[in-house]
Amino acid sequence: MTKDILKIANKRFHSRLIVGTGKYKSMNECAKAVKLSGANIVTVAVRRVNITDKKKPLLMDYIDPKKITYLPNTAGCFNSMEALRTLRLAREIGGWKLVKLEVLGDKKNLFPEMIETLKSTEVLSKEGFKVMVYCNDDPLMAKRLENVGACAIMPLAAPIGSGLGIQNKVNIKIIRSQTKLPLIIDAGLGQASDATIAMELGCDGVLVNTAIAKARKPLEMALAFKNAVIAGRKSFLSGRIDQTLMGKRSSPTKGII
Repeated sequence: MTKDILKIANKRFHSRLIVGTGKYKSMNECAKAVKLSGANIVTVAVRRVNITDKKKPLLMDYIDPKKITYLPNTAGCFNSMEALRTLRLAREIGGWKLVKLEVLGDKKNLFPEMIETLKSTEVLSKEGFKVMVYCNDDPLMAKRLENVGACAIMPLAAPIGSGLGIQNKVNIKIIRSQTKLPLIIDAGLGQASDATIAMELGCDGVLVNTAIAKARKPLEMALAFKNAVIAGRKSFLSGRIDQTLMGKRSSPTKGII
């Protein structure tokens, strides 16, 4: 059987679950959750997570960047200038070129500011970054992001941290149908079954932070998401049966006594 590998910007990953490193009770808990999740990629908020000050606990002391791919992101940035500065800093610090772009439009709902996001994607792509882009679930905007050089499209399921699950399956399906780029659901998932649904829609992966970190039992939830992503992917590849309005017998009608 051929191995089902996630490919992003010419990099290969065995896990289709990306895990965020924020909101945990401690870095130790975060590291344990990442290990149980089986994730090959973790997101790192460059402006919030300590990756340089050796006098304080370093994320690298808990999650080995030689074993797990760090994905620097621009969490907390509200315009293109802030986002560009943050990712250029990440490249200077760790040489990271595979990055996650996130430009927010307001502090209450944390929706993406798509005009600034589109502009930033184009600039970063020209500078040699491989940009995975947090965006809304607008198929037209997703196509524009692809056209200016995004290496992965990451539409929200629902507002960040809301736990509402996927609110617009139709748009996700449309985006899936029009792009060959990796499609990764980012933001708004609340439980493991939400990840299964995303994978069954044909998404290539999911990014989860709050749903694991703030669960009553984060470590068990990390394992649940791992299994949910695997189940959803296998279900999608297996091909679901056609939906009908009428019932169909599952047993043969010939030879009935």
